[in-house]
Amino acid sequence: MSDPISLAGRADWLGEKHLQRLLAVLAQGGEQARIAGGAVRNALIGQPVADIDIATTCLPDETIRRVEAAGFKAVPTGIEHGTVTVIAGGTPYEITTLRADIETDGRRAKVSLGRDWKADAERRDFTINALYAEADGTVIDLVGGVADIEARRLRFIGDAEQRIREDYLRILRFFRFFAWYGDGRPDAEGLKACARLKEGLGQLSAERIWAELKKLLSAPDPSRALLWMRQAGVLTSALPESEKWGIDAIHGLTKTEKDLSWAPDPLLRLEAIVPPDATRMKTLGERLKLSTNEADRLRQWALTAAIEPKTSEGELAKKLYAGDRQGFVDRLRLSLASARARAVEDSDALIQAGGFSRLLAFALKWEKPVFPVKGADLTALGASPGPKLGAILKNLEKEWIGSGFTLDRDALLERAAEALKAG
Repeated sequence: MSDPISLAGRADWLGEKHLQRLLAVLAQGGEQARIAGGAVRNALIGQPVADIDIATTCLPDETIRRVEAAGFKAVPTGIEHGTVTVIAGGTPYEITTLRADIETDGRRAKVSLGRDWKADAERRDFTINALYAEADGTVIDLVGGVADIEARRLRFIGDAEQRIREDYLRILRFFRFFAWYGDGRPDAEGLKACARLKEGLGQLSAERIWAELKKLLSAPDPSRALLWMRQAGVLTSALPESEKWGIDAIHGLTKTEKDLSWAPDPLLRLEAIVPPDATRMKTLGERLKLSTNEADRLRQWALTAAIEPKTSEGELAKKLYAGDRQGFVDRLRLSLASARARAVEDSDALIQAGGFSRLLAFALKWEKPVFPVKGADLTALGASPGPKLGAILKNLEKEWIGSGFTLDRDALLERAAEALKAG
């Protein structure tokens, strides 16, 4: 028999004294408590761990009693589902009683609380998410998750269709986890089940869909996952704006991000696979209930005209002043990525990439200048409030922009005085 897998030496957080004490408190009197899910998975893969969840045989009321007696703070954040959040040493831990599904409707589940670790593991979505670890780091694998992690294989637990029918969000989670942890081709049965049941996505709330898509688009390289989503028809179901537009640009973008050390940007990646159509972007934002900032960024990007690589920095400055800087930055990043992808076989594209790179560097460091003349300055010269004052102010700003923002306040006021005399 092979030696048991352990997190020892792979997870510094395992030795945190408050975590160890919390596990010990929950394990007293014949009960059990183990670290569960993503923290175990990421530790084995060698990726950072953001949250540490704990599974226990203690019922929620008993969990609260025990942790409060030990001096920890308990918050009943999801007690109807068996979950209590415990603050230990300033760190929140979600502690959930072992569960089994008794009824599912494709969106949420009714659960029964119990003591069966295998039943708890088998109600989860993927094998790599159903691992547990004892306080000493020993990994408990009841569904073959360790082998799948070693093979970089994403696989539903049990029957893929059954897992999806329990919660249709698992279709998007399949591609999201494949983007983050998978290698090669997705699991064939899982892929077929996602394709067959994709209409179930229509039962989900917009917030859940966008949250999942955003996590997928934040992966180091989501391009393979998006390709399989497209082939399975899932991408069109979740993001109809991408249909007939193509996702080829995502490959060049992710390579450019890696080459130029750009941080993964889910909104920029979304822009790479949807058309720059302001009306459709407005519809997308409303349908998926994007935040105000996210929806505005998409719309401004769509409204921003494409920029020629030979554009001078002076001309770009004028465009930036009149438009939305983020919209221009997004346009330039996507144009640069596209040109770099084409430059492999096209020398003209290499020259274009140089132009886009120059313009992008300028746009990123550009600061919007402040027009040095105000309405009060014109009234001080004798102008009366009204349309004429507004027209003079507008013309002055136009001249100032045309000068490349070089006309100073005195020169502008001189022109204003002349305009008032002539008028």
